[in-house]
Amino acid sequence: QVQLVESGGGLVQAGGSLRLSCAASGRTFSNYAMGWFRQAPGKEREFVAAINRSGGSTYYADSVKGRFTISRDNAKNTVYLQMNSLKPEDTAVYYCATGLRISVYDYWGQGTQVTVSS
Repeated sequence: QVQLVESGGGLVQAGGSLRLSCAASGRTFSNYAMGWFRQAPGKEREFVAAINRSGGSTYYADSVKGRFTISRDNAKNTVYLQMNSLKPEDTAVYYCATGLRISVYDYWGQGTQVTVSS
């Protein structure tokens, strides 16, 4: 059974930083792409960042490019999202996901709340 557990969310002031982690279990972590998504109140879930199996390729939404960095540690079965220069509009529940390809995800975590105050 595949499980994804996010952590690292919280309350931060605008301009601050947070690092989210997502620990995966239940299948061979390094065989799957990983992604981060977010959903703000009253809005649809949106793509934030993704990373391929080896970690050699990363992809970002335009809204976070240059501020967020996705990375993975296949030895620890964990994917990270380093978020710098946070803005109030980054406030959302952040979810990690796993799948065979960057564009196809089959398992999702329960989410972690990120709140950025102005």
